[in-house]
Amino acid sequence: MSHKIILVTGGTRSGKSVFAEKYVQKIGSQIAYIATAQIYDAEMQNRVDVHRDRRPANWKTFEAPYEAERAICEAAASCDTILFDCLTLYTSNLLLSPAAPANKKDRFNYVIQAVHTLLNSIQETHCTIVFVTNEVGMGIVPENALAREFRDVAGSVNQLLASYADEVYLVVSGIAVNIKRLAVKLAEEEQDG
Repeated sequence: MSHKIILVTGGTRSGKSVFAEKYVQKIGSQIAYIATAQIYDAEMQNRVDVHRDRRPANWKTFEAPYEAERAICEAAASCDTILFDCLTLYTSNLLLSPAAPANKKDRFNYVIQAVHTLLNSIQETHCTIVFVTNEVGMGIVPENALAREFRDVAGSVNQLLASYADEVYLVVSGIAVNIKRLAVKLAEEEQDG
């Protein structure tokens, strides 16, 4: 059995994490949860608690705010399905990491390279890996430069993951649609025409 990549995206409170949790429960028997959140305040603690309380007790949890490829390899050794929640926080962690370059272009490349490293680690597994991410580009243009940089990097990370994913679900109001199945494939249409 080879690996499979699933990407679940949507806005805040769209139901994407709940959908992803149900998805992995349906397909997996030994499930790992890779948590990327870092807790800096009571609001984030509350969000983490909500996710933690929903998870079944038999899931194995791996904390991975950085170098999540190590957590994926460790989880894949004993689990058949991995839920990675969430790619957006992981991107933010990388962008704001003390190891991130000071130059904006170099920071972008640093984050993208880290995601490539993550994707390469999946090649060594035989797991289905479900990534949860936020669709951050559908709102107004953020006022401050860091927020705009984050939006741009997150959008590029999402596109990169989606290009590798076997399935991509967009969740809106708790309803998931497999958008990769519905996607227009221009290169194939040009060849057919």
